[in-house]
Amino acid sequence: MNAVEQRRAVSQLLVVRASGHAGDHQRRYPRWELSNGELQRLLAKGIGGVILLGGTATELQQRCRTLRSWAGHDDLLLCADVEEGVGQRFEGATWLVPPMALGRLQSNDPEKAMVLAERYGRCTADQARRCGLNWVLAPVCDVNSNPANPVINVRAWGQIPEAAGALAEAFQRGLQAGGVLGCAKHFPGHGDTAQDSHLELPVLRHSRERLEQIELRPFRRLIAAGVDSVMTAHLVVPALDAERPATLSPRVLTDLLRNSFDFQGLIVTDALVMEAITGLVGPGEAAVQAFEAGADLILMPADADKAIDAVCAALDSGRIPSLRLEQSLQRRRDALRRCSGAQARNEAASPPDAGETSDERQLALELVSATLERQGGTPIEPPAGGGVTLIRVDGVLACPFLRPDAPAIGWPTSCGFRPIICHDLGISPWHEPPQGDNPLDLDRLGDGPVLLQLFLRGNPFRAGRDRDEPWPAAIRQLLQLNRLVGMAVYGCPYRWESLRVLLPDTIPAAYSPGQMADAQQMLMGQLLGDEQTLGLGSEFTD
Repeated sequence: MNAVEQRRAVSQLLVVRASGHAGDHQRRYPRWELSNGELQRLLAKGIGGVILLGGTATELQQRCRTLRSWAGHDDLLLCADVEEGVGQRFEGATWLVPPMALGRLQSNDPEKAMVLAERYGRCTADQARRCGLNWVLAPVCDVNSNPANPVINVRAWGQIPEAAGALAEAFQRGLQAGGVLGCAKHFPGHGDTAQDSHLELPVLRHSRERLEQIELRPFRRLIAAGVDSVMTAHLVVPALDAERPATLSPRVLTDLLRNSFDFQGLIVTDALVMEAITGLVGPGEAAVQAFEAGADLILMPADADKAIDAVCAALDSGRIPSLRLEQSLQRRRDALRRCSGAQARNEAASPPDAGETSDERQLALELVSATLERQGGTPIEPPAGGGVTLIRVDGVLACPFLRPDAPAIGWPTSCGFRPIICHDLGISPWHEPPQGDNPLDLDRLGDGPVLLQLFLRGNPFRAGRDRDEPWPAAIRQLLQLNRLVGMAVYGCPYRWESLRVLLPDTIPAAYSPGQMADAQQMLMGQLLGDEQTLGLGSEFTD
């Protein structure tokens, strides 16, 4: 092929990021989300994929049509990180409990967990397809064996390799039935790291024997089940390659994944804009090394033009054989062919409602109900003289589930609990300087009984900043003063397990792995009584 054809061919192997919103001014992350002008220019030059984030399901549907029109064809890979259902990223679709919730359920009711995991995958696939997506960047196949993991955590299907692999496989069956591509991630396993690869380069110092027993088992299972793609991990595993992170390692991607595991599908990098990679090499060299290592698709290069230039130069010099380009292009064509039928049927029909169906709504509620846990005494009585609900959130600016009408705020307020929301950028509940066994500054809370609500889960980019907050000491302080009347934990099961044991049987407490409005409503019903008496109905949805 000539230089123009080669450049267009290389461009097909890049996946760039865009907002799900139509307007440039609506981009939440302009550092990573290309402007419409840049998108149009790159799509016209042959860019082969777009990863989307933000907006509503209806906006996403229109956005996907627009992107295809700008490209001038339908052979685009359109994807999103919707590990918890399409509603996790796009309002109006179904937001499901985190995968780890089913891993927790699996230990008590494995059959039910497996059925729900497959329905979870089918719900995600159906909504993704209706919205115009053809590739779901899930399931997470990492085994979260480290409770302090700041980047995987509740995104994993469990802490036990066999259970995590079985649930991920069931989810993948649901995706396949729904006609979209799936992606097993993050190879060779990111579940036992204490660092966030968005911010730094983790090192996983396990033996090859341990890797085979824990980290690699779910990936083997998903590959055997026919998963369409595998995403790489930005971490160094000395037992596999002591010099390069997995994303840039031929030993990991070619020798292990492609040859030893006999994986014939697409290998896609994790986002190359993450600090674990940008801290090592520039955008052009990162793309070359990833492609050289065995990756087929380059996700979110820091600079698309530099990545294309560098890969073309490597092909011209012979550093990368031309056969590698042809192989990757063929794998991409094969993947698109597998899902094109379902996509075509969707587009041919009259424009479907991009939101959720009644069956999908029912699944969301069923998952919340099946994974909710409760302990302690009778429902909390409304405080005669008023009280406080102390609410801790990871970050208020990225907290779509805690709007003013959210059940976690509205319901306690209707019972006489004044909400105080603390977060990194606002109110802190702690004494400054710290006061050991009495960490809460009670003057900031005011008088009255306290209903504690903690919205805490492992979230990328936070680097575990809330890990050392003294919530156990805070609970003991409130108990000693006889002010704690109840506790709600949303998100992280590790946090729940560490705190619930501190409570006497007289204190009602509940846990939900979900943080969305459905989870809040059901949990508040457990702690505060019958929801119908408070006039809170199904309008409290996310």
